[in-house]
Amino acid sequence: QVQLVESGGGLVQPGGSLRLSCAASGFTFTSYGMTWVRQAPGQGLEWVSAINPAGDIKRYADSVKGRFTVSRDNAKNTLYLQMNSLKPEDTAVYYCAKGFYNAHLLPRLGDRGGQGTQVTVSS
Repeated sequence: QVQLVESGGGLVQPGGSLRLSCAASGFTFTSYGMTWVRQAPGQGLEWVSAINPAGDIKRYADSVKGRFTVSRDNAKNTLYLQMNSLKPEDTAVYYCAKGFYNAHLLPRLGDRGGQGTQVTVSS
């Protein structure tokens, strides 16, 4: 079955950086776009970024554009999210999802990682 395991979160000061990883298994990684979404405390799911199977088409939410970079290593079945210039409003649990989603079409529960990784931006 599909397994998506996120890692790399933590506590960082405003302006800092983190690199999230998502290890994928149980499906043909190279055949699917991948997506990052996040959920802040008390908020709904928010789309963050998406990347196509080849890794040459990338999309970002306006709130992270210019600060976050999505990438993938198809040889390692791994998705990444490099987050720079972090802000307190980036605080959330980050999930990866199988599929190329957008702000108007969010992944179903079964298509995203189960645990996510917590990112906390605070001084």
